[in-house]
Amino acid sequence: MNVSAAGQMPVMEELVSESDSMPKRMALICFLSLVMLMSILGNLLVMVAVCKDRQLRKIKTNYFIVSLAFADLLVSVLVMPFGAIELVHQHWIYGETFCLVRTSLDVLLTTASILHLCCIALDRYYAICCQPLVYRNKMTPMRVALMIGGCWVIPTFISFLPIMQGWNNIGIDEVINQRRQSEGNSTSCVFMVNKPYALTCSLVAFYIPLVLMVLAYQRIYITARAHAMQISMLQRAGGACASAPATSGAGVGGGGTTSDSADHQRNHRMRTETKAAKTLCIIMGCFCLCWAPFFVTNVVDPFIDYTVPSELWVACLWLGYINSMLNPILYAFLNKSFRRAFLIILCCGRKRYRRPSILGSNAPCTATQINGSTHVLNGCSSASKLLLWFCNTRPVPV
Repeated sequence: MNVSAAGQMPVMEELVSESDSMPKRMALICFLSLVMLMSILGNLLVMVAVCKDRQLRKIKTNYFIVSLAFADLLVSVLVMPFGAIELVHQHWIYGETFCLVRTSLDVLLTTASILHLCCIALDRYYAICCQPLVYRNKMTPMRVALMIGGCWVIPTFISFLPIMQGWNNIGIDEVINQRRQSEGNSTSCVFMVNKPYALTCSLVAFYIPLVLMVLAYQRIYITARAHAMQISMLQRAGGACASAPATSGAGVGGGGTTSDSADHQRNHRMRTETKAAKTLCIIMGCFCLCWAPFFVTNVVDPFIDYTVPSELWVACLWLGYINSMLNPILYAFLNKSFRRAFLIILCCGRKRYRRPSILGSNAPCTATQINGSTHVLNGCSSASKLLLWFCNTRPVPV
């Protein structure tokens, strides 16, 4: 009796543990499925919105956003499902070759995402901190196409090329074998990197683009603050920026109405473009918050003899994957142009969501004199439109 009871105890403990883990597994499956589904639908919606909306296609930055959404969509389709299956089953069931392919796709697509964000920051830098003619010369359609192509080609040199050749395993083969044996599956998908690959991959995929983005947005902030001081001087001068429209309409009846209409157009364009810039910055911040834990761990782990727990690795990795789901949500909630395009698509093109014709792109420019120099405040200058967001000010009626 005692022997029989003792022999049944491990079986009973295993059954109890399995029954306790079942709700956790179901919750995990629901969470991962929700992340993948929202990421797929959201990124598809972004791509369709830009393709169908003519106004969105006129903005060069949106071509980078479409390519970014395509990279996030591929992450959701080609990377997340296999990672979720491995996480639920606690082992890899697709063989070693496909493990290398899946890992290479993971590195390729996540690197492409952050390089797209770097290109978006550079595009905004030239648009805001440089003269319009300089921006047109820098951001030609050919150069935009080359930048997008570079976002896809450069990651291949740190993904498929070194991973398929096994360069990341040089010097750590014994550590990898020990890790596989400890997991109880000799064909498990174990991806470990040596110190040279960890440093090179992290620099190219995260740290160098991050520095470029921080410098670009810092310069944008400084430029916007300078323009804010100019507008503040105009406000203290008692609405001097209204003198030009008022003078031009002095001899014509209804000049005040024309001025109000022009001001309405300019103010609307200001609000739209500042919200778009704010969206881009928040997207960059979310990307850094999502991927910084992974890349910090990726650099630190080889220098501490690969002692980072596997649970922490999985948490950092899926935190990065969640960023692919966040971008469409940020567009929908923070960017009015994207939100309008989403509503038109989801509501089958209802007329009440379409852009009124008064909000055209031919709003006039307004210039004023400050200390003997001419400053363009509305219409033509992208920097003047962004300063309202950076300085938390609102357009003053003229």
